Amino acid sequence: MAQKENIFYRLLVWREKTIKEKNFILIISFVVGICTSAAAILLKNLIHFIQNLLSVNFAADEVNYLFLLYPVVGILLSGLFVKYIVRDDIGHGVTKILYAISQRKCRIKAHNTWTSIVASGVTIGFGGSVGAEAPIVLTGAAIGSNLGQLFRLEQKTLMILVGCGAAGAIAGIFKAPIAGLVFVIEVLMLDLTMTSVLPLLITSVTAATVSYIFTGTDAMFRFSQTEDFLIDRIPYVILLGIFCGMVSLYFTRTMNYIEGIYRKLGGYWKKFFLGGSMLSVLIFIFPPLYGEGYDTITSLLNGSFADLMDNSTFYPLNSNYWGIIIFLMFIILTKVFASSATNAGGGCGGIFAPSLYLGCIAGFIFAHASNYFELTMYLPEKNFALLGMAGVMSGVMHAPLTGVFLIAELTGGYELFLPLMIVSLISFITIRIFEPHSIYAMRLAQKGELLTHHKDRAVLTLLSQENIIEKDFIPVSPDMTLGDMVKVIAKSSRNTFPVVDDKGILLDIVQLDDIRNIMFRPELYDRFRVSKFMVSAPAKINVNTPMDKIMRIFDDTKAWNLPVVDDTGHYLGFMSKSKIFNSYREVLVDTFSGD
Repeated sequence: MAQKENIFYRLLVWREKTIKEKNFILIISFVVGICTSAAAILLKNLIHFIQNLLSVNFAADEVNYLFLLYPVVGILLSGLFVKYIVRDDIGHGVTKILYAISQRKCRIKAHNTWTSIVASGVTIGFGGSVGAEAPIVLTGAAIGSNLGQLFRLEQKTLMILVGCGAAGAIAGIFKAPIAGLVFVIEVLMLDLTMTSVLPLLITSVTAATVSYIFTGTDAMFRFSQTEDFLIDRIPYVILLGIFCGMVSLYFTRTMNYIEGIYRKLGGYWKKFFLGGSMLSVLIFIFPPLYGEGYDTITSLLNGSFADLMDNSTFYPLNSNYWGIIIFLMFIILTKVFASSATNAGGGCGGIFAPSLYLGCIAGFIFAHASNYFELTMYLPEKNFALLGMAGVMSGVMHAPLTGVFLIAELTGGYELFLPLMIVSLISFITIRIFEPHSIYAMRLAQKGELLTHHKDRAVLTLLSQENIIEKDFIPVSPDMTLGDMVKVIAKSSRNTFPVVDDKGILLDIVQLDDIRNIMFRPELYDRFRVSKFMVSAPAKINVNTPMDKIMRIFDDTKAWNLPVVDDTGHYLGFMSKSKIFNSYREVLVDTFSGD
């Protein structure tokens, strides 16, 4: 072992002397592209193998009671794997990456390079109503992070490699290199310079190329546009964007609410029994909720919807015009419950596939319902199903560019680029009116831990309060005499003194300027006590307050120094505006420099 470490150390030394840092990053980004694409192909094949093995004998015109069993078995196996083997939370992959970037660590655990593949493969293969994309994004980010850590690269480079891993995962699983790059820009990263764009581009192109080699060059969803887009349909595209925005809002808020309910349940088995029961019943009633739902998307994009009610009690209504609309509306309403139950019950998966799935159905419903009325213009249903995919994905992820490029690359529907952009933008604007953060960023935003695209706020988020709190302010007691106070002043280099009681609770402060006129009069030393001349601080800062709010407090109070307390009021130290500015400049240079 020692000999191997010695050889690797020599390799590191040789690399540092021979290969420049910028060039080495490009080499690593190429390796990340190969590894992430391999992981994506492995996950897709695992899911398809399990699905084909379980559903080979399903009959279209009969109710299959195995729908009650398979998904529950899947989330049970996945949950036990995570609980007893992984022993770590591997859910909410994109949120974990955002948190890693927000904390300026970008160190993702090594087991994430494979555990999400196993857990999500079993979950989705057995019919869990989630997608494989978020787990593979976490896998890709973990690959980038751990390769960077292996070669002892610095923090800025680790952040780039985490982004490379995420971009490679998207490009590999969707065969969509542009979408992979844009996803990192819109959802994960702060600012990009050529130093970071080039590695991301190399990883995305490499991952997509590897996928092309092993899975063919066909788009993931076969789509052939049989009707040209007409300018007269733009008002309908705008209305579809609003509809997709509202569907996105429903999905985001309902999922957040349901997950909150599951969190309150506490124990693993309580979550499993509730999640398993809910998932089993929903999939039995609405079989299209089974698995990722890509078969449903393919059917709608090809203009075929008669088979959507296969294996369900609604099968006799498959030829009824409004029956299919009502059935699909129920799918939209219940998909979020099925996805939440899958993850909360012990499964592992993401919301990429559910958002594509809901968008496709939403677009189809919009056009199908509109075409029933003679007063409205005819709308190509499969075209609007395609547009709906971009609309809901843009709304749920708050990423309109990702929605546009991903759908165009997934389907080859480049001729619909203009309506794709319109529906994505309108959907994004619609949900932003009601919800400022994406479903990924919502929890981090509530905790003040979100790294945003706004550089000033991003740097403030990266500041560590532990490094900013100054503790060289000498505390004094309210019972101390002026004479004792003078002795403390003689030892201090500060002009402000916190007044605390015997339990350490901050009461007020003493300003040197307020007692300067009496501190040189010895005859007053025993007459005055600190409680006589202490004053209230302009404000007290709670240690858990986000940095952007702290800066607003400084601006509102016009103060340069403010005391910091914990939730119980105990004194912890002071924050100074000058210290924050100095730390701000250091983080700004360290994080956003293009070198």
